[in-house]
Amino acid sequence: MKKKLPSKKNIIEEEEYLKRLGKRIKELRIKRGYTNYEYFAYENNIGRTQYGKYETGGNIQFNTLVKILKALDISLKEFFSEGFE
Repeated sequence: MKKKLPSKKNIIEEEEYLKRLGKRIKELRIKRGYTNYEYFAYENNIGRTQYGKYETGGNIQFNTLVKILKALDISLKEFFSEGFE
């Protein structure tokens, strides 16, 4: 059985969701008083380079998202309540 490749439309949708996710993480980080993403990443034991990629729309594992949200003191429900209509 041949594996079906994702359509270009689906890939674009996924990339858009990742960009929204990154934008939301960045907004919340700044709201919490962390003007520098590297300091936030360092303080919360997250790789600085990788964290920077998350804020710009890089793919993120669910457990990493949960770790970031815990550091930002926000629930998944609160996180997805804005920007993901």
